[in-house]
Amino acid sequence: MSKGSPGPTPGFLVWRLANKWRVAVDRAVAPLGLTHAQYSLVASLYGMHRAGERPSQRRLADHTGLEALYVSKLARALESAGLIERTRDPRDPRAVQLALTEQGSAITRQAITMVQELLQQLLEPLGGLDAPRTRTFTNELTALLDAPLAPSVPNDESTQGRTP
Repeated sequence: MSKGSPGPTPGFLVWRLANKWRVAVDRAVAPLGLTHAQYSLVASLYGMHRAGERPSQRRLADHTGLEALYVSKLARALESAGLIERTRDPRDPRAVQLALTEQGSAITRQAITMVQELLQQLLEPLGGLDAPRTRTFTNELTALLDAPLAPSVPNDESTQGRTP
C-alpha cells in the first residue's frame, strides 16, 4: 500500500485472517485426511456429544454457520470415510442425526490438539489463549458475528423509501 492510502479496511483484514486460518488448519489436519470444513464439523460434533447432544444436520449447520446443503455433503463424505454415522431421527423421520464413530472420535481428538497448537500460535501476539487481549478480541468477534448482515437489494422498493 502507498503512504497516501488509509490502510486496509476491517472487511479486508477479516477476509485475510479467515483465509490465513483456513489454510493453516487445512495444512495441519490434511495428514489426518480432513479439510478445514470437515474439521469444523467433526470438532463441533465432538463438543456437542460431550455436552450430551446428538445433533441433526440442521442443528449442526446452525451451530457451525455453514449452509445445510454443505453440511449434508460434508457429512456424506465423512460417513464414507468411516468418521461419522448418519441415522434417521426417531422423533422426526425427515431429520438426520449425526454422531462420530470410534475412529472419528480418535481422529477428531488428534485434530483438536493440532488446531489448539495453531490457535496458540495465532494468538501469541495478543498474549496467548488466556490473555486479557484475547478475551477482548473474542468478545469483539462474537459481537460482529451476532450482528445481522443482509445485503441491500438494488432497486428494491423498500430501500428507496417508497410505500406501495
